[in-house]
Amino acid sequence: MINQAVNFPDKVREAYGRIASDIRWTPLEYSEPLSRVTGARVYVKWECDQITGSFKLRGALNKLRSLSDADRDRGVVSASTGNHGLAISHASKLEGIGLKLFLPVTAAEVKRKRIEALGVDVEVRGASCDKAESIAREFAGQTGRVFVSPYNDWDIVFGAGTVGLELNDDLSRFEDVLVPVGGGGLIAGIAGFLKSARPETRIIGVEPETSAFMAASIAAGRLVEIDEKETIADAVAGGIEPGAITFPLCRDLIDFIEEVPEPLISRAMALVHEHHGRMVEGAGALPFAALLYSPAKWRDRTVVAVVSGGNVSPERFRAIAGPA
Repeated sequence: MINQAVNFPDKVREAYGRIASDIRWTPLEYSEPLSRVTGARVYVKWECDQITGSFKLRGALNKLRSLSDADRDRGVVSASTGNHGLAISHASKLEGIGLKLFLPVTAAEVKRKRIEALGVDVEVRGASCDKAESIAREFAGQTGRVFVSPYNDWDIVFGAGTVGLELNDDLSRFEDVLVPVGGGGLIAGIAGFLKSARPETRIIGVEPETSAFMAASIAAGRLVEIDEKETIADAVAGGIEPGAITFPLCRDLIDFIEEVPEPLISRAMALVHEHHGRMVEGAGALPFAALLYSPAKWRDRTVVAVVSGGNVSPERFRAIAGPA
């Protein structure tokens, strides 16, 4: 098991010590209406309430605060579809570190505008996040700057793992934790911490059927390409880069992955808004889609649904989930 070589609890606690002063300990709320609808005892971890609107700030800030003085002086480079871009932009401003950020042309407009408002050096390049990331890595190599991956970095993973630290402190008993999966940084961090603190807990990933790269790769025993289609859970879209540390972590640490269809993601978004008055983005609604998709798996179990982000414009939310 790969986690035996890494002291996740200590690394995550060290990360929390670095970032605690500038992040939010996000709310954990029991949802009576969602419990009634799904048949499970549902607690919601509102990571959409995090500064910048998603969990990404945890890893981005931990990464920047782990850099050497020389690397800080040179500045950093990154690429993102939006949530990581918002986070690394905010973190770089906090730390006074120069940032060059590449966004793909597919980046959601609401996120791009928020990033540009922060005043960082933004360049829109590449037809996909993978292409933008390739361009960013090339630029980092040419300029001697550190490239900050949205997920493929130990400091990013340990920062994301502080979500698991908060869950462990906030709730005395839970059986399942449902986590959206894109590159795998969030679920790897949560699983690494909780599988040490509470080994009996099931950690379940959730991916859209149209973009289930991690599920296909775990099934194949290696990273594979799939015929990806568009998903309203755009924050988790895109492939996993070769050699990513998150693949073996996810393979070894998580219990299984649920793949959910697009109509259930939009239904889950509408359900959360109906019962909690919140507009969450497609990726953030994935855990609720999993609860709706296979209710027998969760019935009478205590489940934590991690809402990874809430960066969706009212216009896009209405187009996907109906009137807000």
